[in-house]
Amino acid sequence: MAKVTPSRISAQKIMADLRLASKKGDRAALSLALDQMRTLAHSPKYWEKYLTLLRNPLARLVDMVVIKQGERIAHQKGWKLPKAAPPPAKPRKPRHADKARAARARAMAGSTSQISLFE
Repeated sequence: MAKVTPSRISAQKIMADLRLASKKGDRAALSLALDQMRTLAHSPKYWEKYLTLLRNPLARLVDMVVIKQGERIAHQKGWKLPKAAPPPAKPRKPRHADKARAARARAMAGSTSQISLFE
């Protein structure tokens, strides 16, 4: 069985870098912490480590301000990911199946009426 190597990214190192950046304004420590947080955030392997890291308010603040905003900034700048290829077209079913499906939908809609929650 293959040996699993431990991650070189630890929550303690990230938090130490974030504290250093917040107290002394060290940009190198901030960029290092952000890089490690992005690695944890974007890889399924380290997702649980990332969620435990977010228990700290400083890490949550950095997550909301920097990591989540990256998608919004990319959208504002017009950066787009390449579109995925459309799925192959499926052959069309006969018309009588569509009519039967519509009839079932009408029967279900008429039999289940939900009361309004706002009255």
